[in-house]
Amino acid sequence: MEYFLQTKAWEDFQKSLGRHVHRQSGPGWSFLAIEEKNPAGKVLYAPYGPVAESVEAFDAALVALRALAKSCGAVFIRIEPVTAGLDPEGAPEALRSRGLQPAPVNQQPELSWIVDLDRDFKEVLAEMKPVNRNLYRNIHKKGVTFRTTQDPEDIRVLLNFLHMTARRNGFKPQSDEYLTQVAQSLMPAGAATLFIADLHGGPVAAALAYDSADTRTYAHAAMDDTHRKLSAGIPLLVTLMADAQEKGLKHVDLWGVAPADQPDHKWAGFTAFKKSFGGREIAYPGTWDLPVNRPRYAAYQVARKLRDGIKALIKRPTR
Repeated sequence: MEYFLQTKAWEDFQKSLGRHVHRQSGPGWSFLAIEEKNPAGKVLYAPYGPVAESVEAFDAALVALRALAKSCGAVFIRIEPVTAGLDPEGAPEALRSRGLQPAPVNQQPELSWIVDLDRDFKEVLAEMKPVNRNLYRNIHKKGVTFRTTQDPEDIRVLLNFLHMTARRNGFKPQSDEYLTQVAQSLMPAGAATLFIADLHGGPVAAALAYDSADTRTYAHAAMDDTHRKLSAGIPLLVTLMADAQEKGLKHVDLWGVAPADQPDHKWAGFTAFKKSFGGREIAYPGTWDLPVNRPRYAAYQVARKLRDGIKALIKRPTR
């Protein structure tokens, strides 16, 4: 799988935000690294990177990342080695032996849900729950149609539905400015597509997807509250999958899911929805830090723990 956060399209989007980015490659490895700021100072972050074909290539990428971090004054490097030639079970020990340590929180999901498309689409449908298949095959009888667009102006449809969902569920979506910039950068380049479900000509659901060379990533989706009983988001996602297969893509990444042993996880509801489309779970090593300026990184860790401790005390109920 080619992960979208390491693609040229994501690099261009980061540049459109005014961020400094670096791309390097060597025999069997490559990375896109973004300069970010945090309380420690400058951080060099490689989302879902570096990409490496073997452990030896991964080590070479780390050498290049460390040299780059020193040259640009980064306090530490933050990586997510999803393709590093490491044995999944032995990855934590292997990473620690290279001087890395787990980041305070995972930047990207540690578990994701993948639907493979390199087969007849009837087989993909067969793995879904019957209600999903039936909605996909029959929702047109209720007047629902589907369309795609790569016009950045159409992102307003998704933004309106996200506002509705945020009010209903009490969560804070990414800002309109951010998603508008995503649309302006990625949609004209063909790297992002907006899928819209219409009822008698008016939109009732929308989903934004990103494409790499072989994988479509299901990024943002929402629907009109007044038409929730239609469940248009289900056949819309199946349409997104069918379209991906028609374009020759091999996987759809439905993004983060909750661990099976955590039924109260904040993503539990989303997880049940994603798993209803069939597919498989994939586990990643998580987010790891490689200190470059060790004294400053140590000070950052101490300050963070103190801050978290104070927050815990403030939240503690009084008798």
